[in-house]
Amino acid sequence: MPVQIPDDVDFSSFKEQCLNPEGWIPKYNKNNITVWCRAEESATVQKIKMRIVCKDVSAETVYDVLHDTPYRKKWDSNMIDTYDIGRLTVNADVGYYSWRCPPPLKNRDFVTMRSWLPLGNDYLIINYSVKHPNHPPKKEYVRAVSLLTGYFIQSTGPSSSTLYYLTQVDPKGSLPKWVVNRVSQLVAPKAMRKIYKASLKYPDWKRKHSPQLKPWLYPEQNNLPCMDPSSLSLQRADSLENIDESTANEEKPAKDHSDEEGD
Repeated sequence: MPVQIPDDVDFSSFKEQCLNPEGWIPKYNKNNITVWCRAEESATVQKIKMRIVCKDVSAETVYDVLHDTPYRKKWDSNMIDTYDIGRLTVNADVGYYSWRCPPPLKNRDFVTMRSWLPLGNDYLIINYSVKHPNHPPKKEYVRAVSLLTGYFIQSTGPSSSTLYYLTQVDPKGSLPKWVVNRVSQLVAPKAMRKIYKASLKYPDWKRKHSPQLKPWLYPEQNNLPCMDPSSLSLQRADSLENIDESTANEEKPAKDHSDEEGD
């Protein structure tokens, strides 16, 4: 199937899903972070929504943090690798991302089309998985599928915001129940806290690292090669290999010191 670059209707629909409480079951609510799951989703393809209230970080800063790839390598300890592949339009590109799964599960990776849209003082970033002829699945990873993943950053004042993260991913495997539980109770809240802490430190970091370089705001700075959307196709989950990890036993996670970012 050909890919469709998201339009205003897609962004509006995503924002509505973030804000609409109907059909969502709360799984975690502590320290300004809330995590919900959809009632009707299967255990394999679960839809999760998260929200964190950032009382002292502007929406613009959070938006920059989520876009700035060099900075992401400092705060996202679950990430193994990420890079941009090509540009589709002034507000859409294709990129690669690989991430660590809780041991003993195999690590996952994605190729996604990402699109973004500032809405006044609010911001949206959404993505879904695509197939790129030069970036096929790798042996050392399970190629997972993002059906819909994204962020909605709602401005609540000059220096305050609320961040929503909504994701529906097919991990391409039968996962044990402890993984699903850990995602909603531990992994998801921790991920939101990391984004918040990274946002607090970002202005100082950016002043020292190409402070004027923000191609997500200034398209003329984007030097990625242009791509034709027709070279891509929708990544269908049923075309990828499934693996059965349902009997994998939980290992105690190692202590993570990654909240202490350096310069």
